[in-house]
Amino acid sequence: MFYPMEKTMLFQKSKHTLFVFLFALAGAVQAQAVKLPNVTILATGGTIAGTGATSTTTVGYTAATVGVQALIQAVPEITKVANVSGEQVFQIASENMSNEHWLTLAKRVNVLLSQPNVDGIVITHGTDTLEETAYFLNLVVKSRKPVVVVGSMRPSTALSADGPINLYNAVQLAGSQAAVGRGVLVAMNDQIHAARDVTKSNTTTADTFRTAELGMVGYLQGGKPFFYRDVTRKHTVETEFDVSKLDVLPQVDVAYAYANVGDVAVKALVAAGAKGLVHAGVGNGSLPAKTKPALVAAREKGVVIVRSARVGQGIVARNGEANDDQLDFVVSDTLSPQKARILLMLALTKTSDTKDIQRMFYTY
Repeated sequence: MFYPMEKTMLFQKSKHTLFVFLFALAGAVQAQAVKLPNVTILATGGTIAGTGATSTTTVGYTAATVGVQALIQAVPEITKVANVSGEQVFQIASENMSNEHWLTLAKRVNVLLSQPNVDGIVITHGTDTLEETAYFLNLVVKSRKPVVVVGSMRPSTALSADGPINLYNAVQLAGSQAAVGRGVLVAMNDQIHAARDVTKSNTTTADTFRTAELGMVGYLQGGKPFFYRDVTRKHTVETEFDVSKLDVLPQVDVAYAYANVGDVAVKALVAAGAKGLVHAGVGNGSLPAKTKPALVAAREKGVVIVRSARVGQGIVARNGEANDDQLDFVVSDTLSPQKARILLMLALTKTSDTKDIQRMFYTY
């Protein structure tokens, strides 16, 4: 039996206990709500890290002069959307990107993504070969976590620099659950593109990255990604390629076709040690009469030949402009010559069988 005073004390104690519980619960809910993803920015140089002589210099600037920490500090808003850390992997203009750079970058990405405290990766990159790096990573990254490649068309010192907003968007995208499992993405000009299909389409304008016929996969607006289509070709964890123990990639080169082209380029590339050759043919990957004998001879020496097209869009039809079955050639499907080269390099780390390589071109 409780006396009035004891009842009052018990009631007050219960109220205090309830208040402490509710306060702690509210704090836990708030902490959950503001928990930010952990995004690592890997910087490789490029225009996004470039500087010009004046604020109106948008061509003729110097690429790859600004370090990763300066890039992060220039966009303080990203600290509100992610816990960001940065590493300077390279500091180069992207026309100097090499196979060795790709292997180093891919290995670092895979190490980072294997860590539970890394939710996504952003790679800052020059735009000249950005699409190639993105596709290479799309084939060799072994994680479903987002990897976003980003650059800019104007240097950091320009009045209209597009690097800061592109970087902010890329960090948002890399930390988003909506981007998980979608392969390597390219975030430029408020748009989201798939690594396999995107290409640089203009020499200088900010809207240069396009996926002309197949279409971009989404937009970035208001700090959120909006996806409208999926990528159906296999990528990342679904591929058969593993570069973890590779220090070099097979030599694969591209021979470009044009009116009156001869066989000099093909012969020179084969003599220089090419294990594979992508022929960037006219039209539907046509083989000019002066070039075809050199390609046939190269195949007879064991060089794998991929018929691609310089036109930029469309499927290169197998047994269309050439009898690929008889010649033992491979066709590139919809891959551009520069991306066909990447897939052929990786394919040659697995096999030299052209039927199996053709399967890869229809898979990835």
